Amino acid sequence: MSGPPTLALANVSKSFGAVRALRDVSLELFPGEAHALAGENGAGKSTLVKTLAGVHRPDSGQVLLGGEPVTFAGPADAQQAGVAVIYQEPTLFPDLSVAENIFMGRQPRTSLGRIDRKAMHAQARRLFERLGVTLDPEQPARGLSIADQQLVEIAKAISRDARVLVMDEPTAALSGNEVARLFSVVEALREQGCAILFISHRLDEIFSLCQRVTTLRDGAWIASEPVEGLTHDDLIRRMVGRDLDALYPKQDTTAGEVALQVERLTREGYFTDVSFQVRRGEIVALAGLVGAGRSEVARAVFGIDRWDAGSVTVAGRPLPAGSPTAAMGAGLALVPEDRRQQGLVMELSIERNIGLTGLRSLRRGVTISRAAERDRARDWALRLQLKFGRLSDGVGVLSGGNQQKVVLAKWLATEPSVLIVDEPTRGIDVGTKAEVHRLLSELAGQGIAVLMISSDLPEVLGMADRVLVMHEGRLTAEISRAEATEESVMSAATGRAA
Repeated sequence: MSGPPTLALANVSKSFGAVRALRDVSLELFPGEAHALAGENGAGKSTLVKTLAGVHRPDSGQVLLGGEPVTFAGPADAQQAGVAVIYQEPTLFPDLSVAENIFMGRQPRTSLGRIDRKAMHAQARRLFERLGVTLDPEQPARGLSIADQQLVEIAKAISRDARVLVMDEPTAALSGNEVARLFSVVEALREQGCAILFISHRLDEIFSLCQRVTTLRDGAWIASEPVEGLTHDDLIRRMVGRDLDALYPKQDTTAGEVALQVERLTREGYFTDVSFQVRRGEIVALAGLVGAGRSEVARAVFGIDRWDAGSVTVAGRPLPAGSPTAAMGAGLALVPEDRRQQGLVMELSIERNIGLTGLRSLRRGVTISRAAERDRARDWALRLQLKFGRLSDGVGVLSGGNQQKVVLAKWLATEPSVLIVDEPTRGIDVGTKAEVHRLLSELAGQGIAVLMISSDLPEVLGMADRVLVMHEGRLTAEISRAEATEESVMSAATGRAA
């Protein structure tokens, strides 16, 4: 690269107590380049982003702007210097318009000092034209898709003349078409000389969008190199420090008796006439496109939602509709899709979250035994190789992969006979994915029946003994492991199966 980078970190270190989040990390972001930041959960990516954004100040090392050392006293300083961060979940003012969100606190004024809405809307339209997208500046922010909210945040950034755009997991909640549109916006910004830092667990996106990639591992810089000539295996090896030849470590097991029987289950408006069974020792995947009704079936089976017709039987024991307590008593456990909103109480500690499903067993008289709660949490933390500071720490300080392990620990502590896992590896890195896959395989090997809902086709094909495919609320296919291919699953998921 000719000329100095727009923004750089030089030998930056940052610690939080005894935890060294960054260790002598360097990074260079050049104009007109999309630069990927790769690493497992807990590798230091979030701390690096917050250092660039002025949230954290380095303990040692320098932040360089245009080749000159700079100190950001806070996020406002970073924004003033042209650094903007686009987070996975934008935070717009829902009751204000798109244009008002873009120019909040900087609205153009008339000669009388009033907000010039006509000028504001015109400026917003020019920003969207510059990005190559169509969005109504007068539309309220409430009701916008995540993808459109991100475009508003990007428009806000370039309205402030941002020279560096940091995109932190921007595609996690987007559809394929929305990802393609976002990538076209990134290409437009690159052509205009903006430096892009792109963070994603989806390696295909890194290879299709970025020119260079920097890899972190355990807070340390591993490599900065061109994407061209690099393979997926090369990048994974740098991220995890080893060859990851067993991302889907599926054990061969012999299926036992039927543990979960679902017969003609129907919930009006969500799914119709769904029947299947899961046997002890097998992993059955429930596949399909978003909106096919997979999560709704899982919620009904577990009793969160009431079904209108049909039956659910666990080990020959019929379950009543709409009773999670009865489902838990029969040996069911549900790891939900949204771990933060449905799987964890973010305000509570790691140990308290793990203990929530077993409060009766932890009770000593009329109080909960803290010692018993801590022993239970420590046991599961060791078994699942949880990375944490103290068990009394808030669960919110953990990485996404470790939060998922806490949810798994909470439910595995109930010693279930049937484990339902909804998108078990969404939003976690490849190393932790392998650990979760290994755990699911071990649980099946111990005789637990696993029902896995996943939108990740390689995960479905790599881990399932059988694949059940849903389309628009109905089961359209049951495919054996030997016969399951991406083509056969997608054909059934789009309603084209014979």
